[in-house]
Amino acid sequence: MENFIPYGRQWIDDDDKKAVEAVLSSDFLTQGPAIEKFENAIKDYTGAKYCVVVSNATHGLHIAVSSLDIKEGSEGITSPITFVASANCLITNNLTPVFADIDPKTYNISPKEIEKKISSKTKVLIPVDFAGQAVDINAIKDIADKHNLYVIEDAAHAIGSYYVDSKPVGCCHKTDMTVFSFHPVKTITSGEGGAITTNNEKIYKKLIKLRTIGITKSESELNKNPGPWYYEMQLLGSNNRMTDIQAALGYSQLSKLSYFKKRRKEIIKKYNNAFKDKPNIIIPHEENGLDSCFHLYVLQIDFEKIGKSRKQVMEELKANRIGTQVHYIPVNSQPYYEKKYGKYNAIDYPVTESYYNKCLSIPLYPMLTDDDVEYIINQIYLLIQ
Repeated sequence: MENFIPYGRQWIDDDDKKAVEAVLSSDFLTQGPAIEKFENAIKDYTGAKYCVVVSNATHGLHIAVSSLDIKEGSEGITSPITFVASANCLITNNLTPVFADIDPKTYNISPKEIEKKISSKTKVLIPVDFAGQAVDINAIKDIADKHNLYVIEDAAHAIGSYYVDSKPVGCCHKTDMTVFSFHPVKTITSGEGGAITTNNEKIYKKLIKLRTIGITKSESELNKNPGPWYYEMQLLGSNNRMTDIQAALGYSQLSKLSYFKKRRKEIIKKYNNAFKDKPNIIIPHEENGLDSCFHLYVLQIDFEKIGKSRKQVMEELKANRIGTQVHYIPVNSQPYYEKKYGKYNAIDYPVTESYYNKCLSIPLYPMLTDDDVEYIINQIYLLIQ
């Protein structure tokens, strides 16, 4: 559709294209210097000691869990309102996912609900920075310390966000690892791609191996060294590498993160002012003290009261050139999860269910013009009156 406004979109400029072209003209398309350059830039931005860029955040979450060597059959707790990868990474490591209900204001996993789900089998927490707003990391760290649990922060939405203590998400000051996504609809993109940050050298060394099929060529780690051709597969991994092409794009994008964040905040302010006093709508809530780089702008709309289904609203907006999306269908209601772990009972997740029935993500990305934003606001006004 001509002039269609999607819910999310990348911003690629001439500098990004030149960065990619430079790699295409270089000696390395993969496993070259652009990887280390991007990793160093992420370390500088977040303050983390180590960074491992990967092919995508889904693989990043998988190898993050793998690096912890958690006993098979153990449990991990995550949010039901997230992309399936946040929970799938537990299953692919032979662990059992457990879901804790969300907070009614932030839509992040509720620390109180986490406490209710902890058992003797619980070994890891995977809180999700939903829409880009950082989780209550202090409360989650307290829970992890109390029960001797690992914490892997799923910050796929949250590059550029800050905690209440003004530390950047990804610094890992209260987590074992943080995982970012650089998918095209995220705040910065490398096409596909992700990154894991950590302050733990032992974990870092394992991640490096797991990124490359469990293989090492490092002389200091080899069990024997018959010659320069030799390498050892010491862990069971797969190919989770990012290419230099992607890394170059990611590095260029990271240099624009401050502008992307500023523009997103400008758009959010316009949306908030437009919708905050409208009946049957709840605008996103940001906790005091946080500095969030929102990846999504999610409205809660009482579709029953406006007399239209969510499907109707989405279809009518689409007919008027506006794309929307639902973030997310509760993971534990997916057919695979119901077949493997039992039927999803909405009564067990009342906040999740209430949120899911009303949520609708509307367009949020820096390329939106002020005219686009006003058009979106006016079209939503017409539909909810």
